[in-house]
Amino acid sequence: MRRAIFFLNAGLVLAGFMIFLSLQACSGDKSSAKNPKARIFQTSREGDLLTEKGTLTFSKDSDSQHPVIRINPNQTFQKILGFGGAFTESTAYVLNQLSKAKRDEVIQAYFSPDGAAYTLTRTHINSCDFSLGNYAYANVPGDVQLAHFSIQEDKDDLIPLIKDAMAVKGADFDIIASPWTAPPWMKDNNAWNAGSLLKKYYPTWALFFSKYLQAYQKEGIDIWGITVENEPLGNGGNWESMHFTPEEMADFVKNHLGPQLEKDNLNPDIMIYDQNRDHLKEWVDVILGDPEVAKYVAGTAIHWYRSTYEWFPDTLQATHSAFPNKYMLQTEACVDAEVPVWQDNEWYWKKEATDWGYDWAKPENKYLHTKYAPVFRYARDIIGCLNNWVTGWVDWNMVLDNQGGPNHAKNWCIAPVIVKPETDEVYYTPLYYVMSHFSKFIRPNAYRIGVESDVKDLMVTACQNPDKSIAIAVFNQTETPVSYQIKLNEQLVEITIPQSALQTIIIQL
Repeated sequence: MRRAIFFLNAGLVLAGFMIFLSLQACSGDKSSAKNPKARIFQTSREGDLLTEKGTLTFSKDSDSQHPVIRINPNQTFQKILGFGGAFTESTAYVLNQLSKAKRDEVIQAYFSPDGAAYTLTRTHINSCDFSLGNYAYANVPGDVQLAHFSIQEDKDDLIPLIKDAMAVKGADFDIIASPWTAPPWMKDNNAWNAGSLLKKYYPTWALFFSKYLQAYQKEGIDIWGITVENEPLGNGGNWESMHFTPEEMADFVKNHLGPQLEKDNLNPDIMIYDQNRDHLKEWVDVILGDPEVAKYVAGTAIHWYRSTYEWFPDTLQATHSAFPNKYMLQTEACVDAEVPVWQDNEWYWKKEATDWGYDWAKPENKYLHTKYAPVFRYARDIIGCLNNWVTGWVDWNMVLDNQGGPNHAKNWCIAPVIVKPETDEVYYTPLYYVMSHFSKFIRPNAYRIGVESDVKDLMVTACQNPDKSIAIAVFNQTETPVSYQIKLNEQLVEITIPQSALQTIIIQL
């Protein structure tokens, strides 16, 4: 009997102890869930550069009358691939003109977790306008088996830069490779600029991709994705280019590129199109509308150069609706047709920049090419793209000199980081910090989540990362501060964003 009482009492003590532990655990969980905190990072015209502005605590009680941004993690949209910029020969060359300390500083600034933490990059196959001159990896006319194929041209600049970025502690990024043109001997005009790939060389050009991927693998560099052709509609013949129609690209992918890579056991993501959004729908309808082509295609690459402020949401939405299983990825953007403004942060917030179309667009298209503020254009386009099913956003050159080059076609552009090699100076423009707001805080395999906003003057998007943290980007284009509330799980926090500012709010659940 005493033994029974002993076991009964012991059982009650144990049960009580387990209940105590359970209550303590639940109490801890509730406390954590009851008062989540919001860390705020800000870049503003007033001078903030990804500056941490403090931590605020959510509360169930709020007397505020300010409008609300409601975040819904249970509503998910596209998976995020990443954000970043491009390894070009010009970027590699410019960095090689700096001291080792400054070169290392810039590479760390882009790829370290303490910096921009870029996760998606791009490079060029053969030369592009941001090369020191024209070159190709196969220069022997008629060499259809590419016996003389060589990437030697990349071994003094591009490949060392990529390897140094890979060696940064904590760096983790994928690479997309894109050709601007095949070697001239494969084209109908036998020239670097413009012209089309001769059909008799379709098999050779497909083999070229395979040789390139394998050559880079031997260097220890895996290429995650390829685009079939950079800007297949051309660039006015001003630098390296090669034209395709949608039907020609479909033929090339279905009958040559896809089968060649399959045969060689290579499986990069293949992306089609790779040009401006205004013609996107007609290209995907032809190419992805054919199941025999679509089986080889992972997604569609797009650029932003059609307009200085319009991100074509209707076109993006229609494309996603038609082909929801094929992603859209922004693979190139920059402030083009501008020589960089040196160490003047204010300029990047002013409505002074113009693009190629400001002078050259047809009269009926001039409205798409007005003056704009570079910071506004970057932030607007990234948020607009994310809110319309785009899975990531890749800037163009990571680094250029203060002339906006080198560029053998004199196609000067602005990069987020500008350097003066002769004085060993580096200028991190506000664009670098805008890119960091997204690349640093929205990580690969995050999902865009639901947002409902009553704040008419702010652009907003939100993503939930694999670690469950939520990153909310809030952009104020107006000339007045805006106070607003974020609501998450029936809890609120009040925030004020100054005029002309971008905020990222990080909430750890």
